[in-house]
Parts: sequence; C-alpha cells; structure tokens
Amino acid sequence: MSDAVEFSGIDPFTGEPLRFWVVDGTVSTDPVPGATRVDDAGWIVPGLVDAHNHVGIAPGLGVTIDQARGLADKDLRAGTTLIREVGSPLDTHPLDDDPHGPRFVRAGRHIARPKRYLRDYGVELDDPDDLAAEVAVQAAAGDGWVKIVGDWIDREVGDLAPLWTRAQLDAAVAAAHENGARITAHVFGADALPDLIGAGFDSIEHGTGLDEDLIDEMVRRDIALVPTLIQLETFPDIAAGADRFPTYKQNMLALHAGRHDVFAQAREAGVRIYAGTDAGGTIEHGRIVDEIEALTGIGLSPLEALAAASTAPRAWLGVPGIEHGARADFLALDADPAVDPSTLRRPRHIVCGGQRI
Repeated sequence: MSDAVEFSGIDPFTGEPLRFWVVDGTVSTDPVPGATRVDDAGWIVPGLVDAHNHVGIAPGLGVTIDQARGLADKDLRAGTTLIREVGSPLDTHPLDDDPHGPRFVRAGRHIARPKRYLRDYGVELDDPDDLAAEVAVQAAAGDGWVKIVGDWIDREVGDLAPLWTRAQLDAAVAAAHENGARITAHVFGADALPDLIGAGFDSIEHGTGLDEDLIDEMVRRDIALVPTLIQLETFPDIAAGADRFPTYKQNMLALHAGRHDVFAQAREAGVRIYAGTDAGGTIEHGRIVDEIEALTGIGLSPLEALAAASTAPRAWLGVPGIEHGARADFLALDADPAVDPSTLRRPRHIVCGGQRI
C-alpha cells in the first residue's frame, strides 16, 4: 500500500474545493494511486508564517540549540511552519536538520553599537563606519536577510535616537544587496525612519514612528512592514521602568497610543504588512494567532490577516505554500478562518514536512 495521504477540503482564499496528495513529505497535485484518504479535511491553509521571531533568544540569553528546538516546537504547535528569524546570538542552522520542524529564513546577528541595544544580543560596532563590512559578514551568516538596530535609547540624549548616518545606511543597503541579502531594521521612534526608508531598506520592523509622508514613501519603494503588534503592547511597561528618562518615557507612551492609527493608515495606503510576533525575550513563543487577531484591530479583514500570516509572506520570502513539489506544510481546520480567525487555535491537523503533528 502507498504511504501517500490524500487530503480534500476548502481553500478559504478562493472558497473552491482543494485536493492534493502528500507523499515523501511533499505536495503532489497529481493523483497517487492507493493513497490513504482524509475525507473532508475542512478548511485547509498553508502553514502559518511568523515573519519576526527569535528562537535563539530567551530571557537570560545563553539559549542552547536544544532549547531553541523546543521553542520552535512551541511555535509549530501553534501552527507556524515557517519562521523568519530576524537576529539571534545563537546560530540556529542545526534546526534545519529536522525534516518535520519549522522551516527558517534567517538574518545573522543584530548589528548595533555599544550601549545602544540589549547587551550581548548582537554585534556591537565601535566604529559605525564599519557597518557595511559587518553587513557583509552577517549576510553570509544568514539565509538572505540582515538585521540592524535602527534606533534605541541614547542615554546622553534621553530618548530614542538613530544609531547610523544616512551615508552609513546607504553603504549598508548596498553591501546587503551585493551579498545577495535583503536588509531590515528595528525601529520604534520617528527620527531614524527617514534615513532608513530613504536608503532603501527592504522592510521595517515595528515602525510605530511612521507618518503619512513616510508611509507614502514606503509604498513608492515597496518597503514591507512587520509591526509586531503584540510586542507593542509592552511599551507601557517599558515606559514604567524609564523614570530616569522622562522624554523617552513620554515618547514610548505616545508611540503606544498612536500605534493603531499609524498602522491603519499604512494599511489603507497599501503598505505590505506581515504578521510577526517578536517571540523571544519578553514575548512567549506560540502566539502567532494572537498576532493575526491583532491585525484585524488595525483594519485588516480576517481574510487579509490570515493572508498576512500565510500566503503573502510565503510569496515575499520565496517559500511556496500548497503547490506541487512544495514541502507539505499546512493546517486543516473545522471552520472557515476567513470568517473566524480563532478557529486557528483549534486545528484538526497540523502537517509539517508531511508529518501530522
């Protein structure tokens, strides 16, 4: 008897019947004789994508590869089969050896400056003019992405401030692209954004300081946004611990208060928005559905929010969904997630690398 399994259900993006076979861990749209049938698998969606995640980070640092594997498994059991890991002090490439674990697209380590980011998370450059050279190093260490810290609190200024000049950012973008990588930036505030966007970064992480003109420029340049909405809920807690820096404290509170309006404006303008939890550190792993539901709070329909965590980032990252020859990563659901995203919390099947989890 064949080891293949036949699935049939409904595609929530089209409303049309969906039928395919899983054989040797991959999808076949060609019939496989003798396959075991899973009749009426319900609504079937590609495995979810967390476009901002750090399985190599946890409180206290010092994460081992086995611990990272456990964190990835927690994401998997929430339906995430593809992770864009945007910066980690741990090289998580050994996780690629698991054919039934989440698939990864990575940056290397964060690139920052001394005392201008979380200690020991990234590479800290004494000379900011070394940024482009370090971008080339981290491009080689990743899987097509580089991540820099665009802004962080400057204790001398007492508020969020940029880490790099426009010339340094221009050189960084050129270095990333010359080395076959795309480049993104952590940025909370407003001051760093004009130079990051003007330099042609490929995406912005967080982006709470955006305004109408910057949003329009993101659309013109086709720069993506990963807002990490559930991470932004921590801004009041960050502000509560920042009494020594009253300007920074008020800025963080203002950024938190304006976040929904900013991202609603970005959505309306046509900025490409993808779901990312920022899991690792303060945000627990396995919360992708929380992020999907949060996206509906900035004006995305349930179907758009689902796409922002499945089909859309897969196209962006160059990783196919339910297509002939693709790795078999998908969810089967009892109800239509385009109507009720909470059904993603109760999958009938999670299939990763062809194996039912």
